[in-house]
Amino acid sequence: MSATTRRGPVAVWLTGLSLYFLAVFHRSSLAVAGLAATERFGISAAQLSTFVMLQLVVYAGMQIPVGLLLDRFGPRRILTIGVVVLTLAQAAFALADTFAVALVARVFVGLGDAMTFVCVLRLVTTWFPSRRIPLVTQLTGVLGQLGALVAAVPMTWALRELGWTPTYLAAASLGLVLLVVLLVVVHDEPGSPRVLGAPLSWTTVRSSLAASWRHPGTRLGFWVHFTTQFSATTLGLLWGYPFFVRGEGRTSAQAGALLTILVLAVMVAGPVLAWAITRDPWHRSTIVLGIVGSIVAVWTVVLAWPGTAPSWLLVLLVVVVGVGGPASMVGFDLGRSFNPPDRLGAATGIINQGGFVASLLLVVAIGLVLDWRTPGASTDYAPGAFRWAMSVQYVLWAVGLTQIWRYRRRTRAQLLAEDPDAREHWRGRLA
Repeated sequence: MSATTRRGPVAVWLTGLSLYFLAVFHRSSLAVAGLAATERFGISAAQLSTFVMLQLVVYAGMQIPVGLLLDRFGPRRILTIGVVVLTLAQAAFALADTFAVALVARVFVGLGDAMTFVCVLRLVTTWFPSRRIPLVTQLTGVLGQLGALVAAVPMTWALRELGWTPTYLAAASLGLVLLVVLLVVVHDEPGSPRVLGAPLSWTTVRSSLAASWRHPGTRLGFWVHFTTQFSATTLGLLWGYPFFVRGEGRTSAQAGALLTILVLAVMVAGPVLAWAITRDPWHRSTIVLGIVGSIVAVWTVVLAWPGTAPSWLLVLLVVVVGVGGPASMVGFDLGRSFNPPDRLGAATGIINQGGFVASLLLVVAIGLVLDWRTPGASTDYAPGAFRWAMSVQYVLWAVGLTQIWRYRRRTRAQLLAEDPDAREHWRGRLA
């Protein structure tokens, strides 16, 4: 095999990873700017939540359409549209001086973001051998989260030193560079710059979605994604910084450090989880249940702690919550196991909705509860208000854990019905 051939998959993946990094950066850029946004636009907590709510509504709502378009037109075309939309939307957000204009800009940030991750997963599936797909998928997720790290620390400094408009315009300009790299490097599959799937029609769309959703393994993947992701996403995307500063009495620097630790926990946990699910695919859902149980337990201690929680406990919180990010990637591995290549985009889109629907519900609920517990338009939230607000997570955990348990039983039953030796066949090999 030539050096060029060996470098091909890595070059394509690194380009796709860079685009996902950029999407996460734009998605997370409001996390440390929440308080600045309330001052710039003169808005309440519920209105601040609306930024992220609309962004997540668009992201989640576009997952299935993007998955179907991906199966039809291939990742290169969809990624190109995505990076263009992201760049223009972030530039508009930089220049926005009213709440309405800023809302429209965040809607298009969500639209461009929705076109990125599933396309990169398709490139991984196409360019790498099956035994490496779980590891490269996890690396994609965890390294892409560096975008949140960049949004947490330099964005805090830039907003303080440069101001709103220069900071967000500089962020938007990154898309122009990556667009050029994308057009030069990325091919849909080895030897084919562009690949077209079957033409879309209502019959094929309905058939693909129905077949994907019909398999309990796809539903298991959806609920795994739903249950594991929302706590980390909510902290990293919007409410982590206000929670640590106003709810737990930490300084801006300490809050930024905690969000950084959250991202680092995501990065460290990803490869470990990839190894674990590759070693024993049968117990993927068992691993997920253990992780969610740990997240619930640590949150319970933090919220029940009299007064503000000690620093070591907050560090433990962001570490455990951070592991939920890579755990959500197990949902995609489940989808890949139970769907053929021609409907993998649709299945991935279905699964990817889960965590963002849950995050959307939680982001909005936290804003509403904070406004309820803090009379008037003040953003001086009391610690007690945050305890009420963060407790909304228990409703989502209860629903998600119930559904994971339900569909893992159905998935295992179907596998064993098709192959009585499925458990032994799956142990010790990639599913």
